[in-house]
Parts: sequence; structure tokens; C-alpha cells
Amino acid sequence: MQVIYGTDVAAQPELFDEIWRLRHQVFVEEMGWKEIAHSDGLERDRFDDEHAVHLVSVHDGHVAGYIRALPTTRPHLLTDVLNHLCEEDRPNGKTVWEMSRYCVHKDHRRGRRSLSAVGTEVLAGTVEWALSAGVDRLVFEFEPNWILRALQWDFRVRPLGRIHEIDGQQVVAAELTITDRTLPAIQASRESAQPVLKAA
Repeated sequence: MQVIYGTDVAAQPELFDEIWRLRHQVFVEEMGWKEIAHSDGLERDRFDDEHAVHLVSVHDGHVAGYIRALPTTRPHLLTDVLNHLCEEDRPNGKTVWEMSRYCVHKDHRRGRRSLSAVGTEVLAGTVEWALSAGVDRLVFEFEPNWILRALQWDFRVRPLGRIHEIDGQQVVAAELTITDRTLPAIQASRESAQPVLKAA
């Protein structure tokens, strides 16, 4: 997996064309989020700026999985778009980042209710990046079944509000605190303790 900072996006236009296209395929064409549709088939938004961090899984020269990290010290989805999901004190600070746009290419999936090798790779990479960046809490807006998965991976989980339905999908916001057991638990589910992030 690669970690690419928002300031470096312009240097890799072909890679990000593939990332934006994957996001459009997953969130617009498959999940039906019509409000973020683009005529060019590329999904990107105002949060894809110089402050974003992109974690990209590349297999055989193509984007297989992806997730985006946004600092909570600046506007992000939970403050500006999905603020109705949060009924608790909103997590924010330099060690708290929001994770969004998690997706896996259809050729690398196992099924809607089970995670593929690429899916767990992206999550392992997320925790590896967080630990290396001094980040200890992650904010997600995801389907409720992910709360059980997060607990199984030894995150400390704090739901931030009730379950809401968005475009026919149940969504809940939650704060996940990384513990010293989180990465080993994800590695165990991958059956590999090898780091997944590409060395800088």
C-alpha cells in the first residue's frame, strides 16, 4: 500500500484518475449515491485537498483498494455533510482523523458481509499509518455491522449517535480508539504480521 499526501496528488494523475473512477463505480454506480455523481465518471469532492491523506492498495499495477484520511481539525464529512449522525461530543484534535471513502475493487471482493484480503489489507494499512503518524483515534461513518468487526479487532468503540438511513443504507458514526492489540488482531485475521505499507 502507498500513502499519498494531498500535496502530491497532482504528481500522479493516472493513479488518481483510477482512484476517482473506483470511487465513482462503488459509491455512485453500485451504492446509488446520486448526489455525488459526476458526468466524467470520476468521484472527488471538496475534501480531496492538500490536507487529505490517501491510502492506496495497488495489485498488479491497478488500484485494488482505497481509503481517505481527513484531519478533524479542519472541516470534514462529520462536520459539514453528515453532522446529523453525531449526537455526542464531536471528536477532534491532531490525533483524531476521519476515515472515509473506503472501497475495494469488485475484482478483489469476497462478498458484502465478508472482508477480502484487500479489504483487511486496507484496514491494516490504515492502522499502520495511524500509529506512524501519532494518530490514536479514527472516526468512521459506516454500516452498523462494522461496530462488531471493530470490537473483534480490539478497537475501543464509541458510537456517536443513532443509526440513520442514507440512500437506503443504514449508517452510524463511531469513534474507534486504537489499542496496543488492534494491529495484531487485524494481522491475525490476515494471517500475516508483515507490514503492508510501502516504506517511504
